[in-house]
Amino acid sequence: MNQPKIGKVEKYLRKKVLGEGAVHLTLLDPEKTSPDKAEKICLEAEKAGTGAILLGGSTIVSSSYVDEVAKKIKESLNIPLILFPGNLSGITRFADAIFFMSLLNSLNPYFFVDVQALAAPTIKKYKIETIPLGYIIMGSGGTAGFVGYARPIPYDKAEIAAKYALAAQYFGMRFVYLEAGSGAKKPIPSETISTIRREVDVLLVVGGGIKTKKDVEKVVKAGANIVVTGTIVEESSCVGKKIGELVDGIRK
Repeated sequence: MNQPKIGKVEKYLRKKVLGEGAVHLTLLDPEKTSPDKAEKICLEAEKAGTGAILLGGSTIVSSSYVDEVAKKIKESLNIPLILFPGNLSGITRFADAIFFMSLLNSLNPYFFVDVQALAAPTIKKYKIETIPLGYIIMGSGGTAGFVGYARPIPYDKAEIAAKYALAAQYFGMRFVYLEAGSGAKKPIPSETISTIRREVDVLLVVGGGIKTKKDVEKVVKAGANIVVTGTIVEESSCVGKKIGELVDGIRK
């Protein structure tokens, strides 16, 4: 019987974390940009030092448009394009890998097992590398929490989030993503991240509310292996410069 193997994108991420301590990923919502603009943003992000591009959003409705955006990005991108889908419509064959994730604190089984079962045959057909990930929504939860029927875990209840993270590890998930939600005013507190970090051995991804170099420094020091930023890409008029500042927070 053949055992599942770790793919080249996951190996790439692990190598980056091992060599640099942490890695920055740029999250792009295809619904909020055009294919041409998406390509421009991704090239600027790559030049600024981001490790990979995440493509996804909580409310994507057109899979054909996701195809258009992903195909355009891949024309000139040299770093991996990883899918971060909120639903079936976020899957495209023009990606290198997918965060195959389960929303662990959702009240709706659709988001922690059903949609994954529906997506699995398509992912297999397209031969997209899967990266198993436990997704935990915290704080206010933002759009992702609302759409995913989540029970967001309060920041001061880190021990609860740590139990979910450990369960993800024991399920065999190799990554755990702590999500503050798109547009969160502040990142997940350092002490919350540290509490969770102490309980698990998997790679820890942290996103939401991270806007400055200092924010990056804090979450990395607290134990984040991967830092994700997205809203600032939509808000900044100088994407490359802003992402460069965030990447410097990792390299400090």
